[in-house]
Amino acid sequence: MKKVSTFAICAFLLAVAGCSEPGRYPVSGEECAPTDPVQDMRASDCLVPAL
Repeated sequence: MKKVSTFAICAFLLAVAGCSEPGRYPVSGEECAPTDPVQDMRASDCLVPAL
């Protein structure tokens, strides 16, 4: 039962975090613009450096 409730809570949080109006960032609610610096990001920019 614990696994089911944990999964349900995680699914709910992911669903709520992903809800936003089109053209807005989901977390901050700020409007998206073509000049945003994230437009130039690549997946390789998000890698954690090796220690």
